[in-house]
Amino acid sequence: MVKQTAGRDALGQFAPKFAQINDDVLFGEVWNREDALSLRDRSMVTVVALMAQGLVDSSFRYHLETAKKNGISKTEIAEVLTHAAFYAGWPKAWAAFAMAKEVWADEVEPADGGKEAFERASLFPVGEPNDAFATYFDGQSYLAPVSTAQVPIFNVTFEPGCRNHWHVHHAKQGGGQLLVCVGGRGWYQEWGQAPRALCPGDVVNVPEGVKHWHGAAADSWFSHLSVEVPGEEASNEWLEPVDPEEYAKL
Repeated sequence: MVKQTAGRDALGQFAPKFAQINDDVLFGEVWNREDALSLRDRSMVTVVALMAQGLVDSSFRYHLETAKKNGISKTEIAEVLTHAAFYAGWPKAWAAFAMAKEVWADEVEPADGGKEAFERASLFPVGEPNDAFATYFDGQSYLAPVSTAQVPIFNVTFEPGCRNHWHVHHAKQGGGQLLVCVGGRGWYQEWGQAPRALCPGDVVNVPEGVKHWHGAAADSWFSHLSVEVPGEEASNEWLEPVDPEEYAKL
């Protein structure tokens, strides 16, 4: 859900109707019609439209940052701007690239050194291969304990394309899981719901009894802190792998 207050913050007193339309209609209604077009696709359309007009100002930076948050990678934004340059104009593309480089400056690509480069840029250790649960993952994952006292916290790292199988956290009372994204780009999906792109700073509350999966984007390493919410008679039920054809569409 996109919630915007910039219109009211900047123009609420001077142009209240414009502010209301900006916040409630453009962002409150149009941007939230995810059944018609995903946030990722809306970001891509908006970035190209602003670039075509030569509007590389603070609003363009905002939409670049939103595009990154909505799952567009450094490789993808470079390809989008390159393609649009032939239609919007070469000088406009140069200006757009200058700002895009700043927004995606911290993104680690596999070509930049893979696991070693990702670990150098990470706040938490990548840890050791997650061999004990390897049968429940497609691709290589790694596990590092962050805290073993009070509530156990583990840093789980996924190589590009790695994801765990569908699974459910059961509990008679309480239970569930908390994920705090700390590096790279990934995905989370609940059964019957659209996949959600994940970036550092995102938090996922996984309810007890909900079938779900999570893992890395196809072209990026990904790490999240995993916190098992205390519960009575808590257990995990591992289910089928994520459909590779569906994952390839992400």
